[in-house]
Amino acid sequence: MNIFDSDRWQEIWVTITQNKVRSFLTGFGVFWGIFMLIIMMGAGEGLTRGMTKGVEGFATNACFMGSSETGEPYRGFQRGRNWSMHNSDLTALLQKVPEIETLSPVVFGNRSDNNVVRSDYSGSYSVKGYYPNYHKIEDQFIEKGRFINDIDIVQKRKVCVIGSKVYEDLFPTKNNPIGQYIRLNGIYYQVIGVARGIDGVSINGATKESVAVPFTTLQQINNGGDVIHILTATAKKNIPASELEEKMKDVIKANNNIAPNDQQAVWSFNVEENFKMFQALFVGIAIVIFIVGSGTLIAGIVGISNIMVVTIKERTREIGVRRALGAKPISIVGQILTESLCLTAIAGFLGLSAGVLTLHLADIYWLQKAENVFLSEPMVPLGIAVWATVILL
Repeated sequence: MNIFDSDRWQEIWVTITQNKVRSFLTGFGVFWGIFMLIIMMGAGEGLTRGMTKGVEGFATNACFMGSSETGEPYRGFQRGRNWSMHNSDLTALLQKVPEIETLSPVVFGNRSDNNVVRSDYSGSYSVKGYYPNYHKIEDQFIEKGRFINDIDIVQKRKVCVIGSKVYEDLFPTKNNPIGQYIRLNGIYYQVIGVARGIDGVSINGATKESVAVPFTTLQQINNGGDVIHILTATAKKNIPASELEEKMKDVIKANNNIAPNDQQAVWSFNVEENFKMFQALFVGIAIVIFIVGSGTLIAGIVGISNIMVVTIKERTREIGVRRALGAKPISIVGQILTESLCLTAIAGFLGLSAGVLTLHLADIYWLQKAENVFLSEPMVPLGIAVWATVILL
């Protein structure tokens, strides 16, 4: 070869450039396939984890019910009668519905402007009367002190558990609130705990923005007799919440002279149905991610295959020369596969690293600081990421 032949040098340069471009495209195809797969799977896992975290600590087999206007005349009572549940309903339910695991009544206090006051600080918050066992239905996540206990109920103590937001507003200096007194609707209560509650649950106000007092204390202060505003219950193991819900409604109707076929006198809902919807949604998300992820991997495989076909065709002359010199087919195939595997492994590792880094940065700089975002801690199981790379290889 004439070393001064510019055309030959130009041909060599074009070949080298084409090889580099092909190598780059092959590597980028693998990189992008793994990167997008990691991002999609991380987002799916984050969505599932975020939605689950929003109701973490809430009993999945709980049901709630309350009174409403009657829809049918019955035993001399006219349609449209207003009625209320009473403490006697608790006794009847415990006696006649053995499927009940936990039964807890709830009563609400008055909420008005600046109804909670401490020194120069005040705010408007929900007031709720609980039984001690209510935490089995909605975990209170006590941050300081304790929750209401049986002695508080029996002695009708004027004690309260304030929400974390109430604590921040009434105790801006972050001093210890336990043992301190606050004025609630004009009556002084001693603070015995601070509760964070569940962010995704709000029953007449979120726990963190509420004040909880003993059920019996609030009933007495409300001066409304033994009226119950809401009944909450959980079913025993292997008992559907829907079955418990219907049996409780039947007992309450019979105990309050309500027609058995009255569909509007007792409103109710069970959390189990909502959790089933969540589970179906999670399955749908997993299926979509699987389909899209599989498509991404297949696209990457097709891209790699096409580029390798072109590579082989353009190296036909080189392969022929090597064969003429006595090279065995396995050595030729081994060289080409080794180059491809090394390139794919490096690009796959880079795609995996970039995807994980992107999810980590999004979690730190966006998800942890944002409010009302359903994504939480987007992560990808290491085994799935490795298998995706292995499939491309």
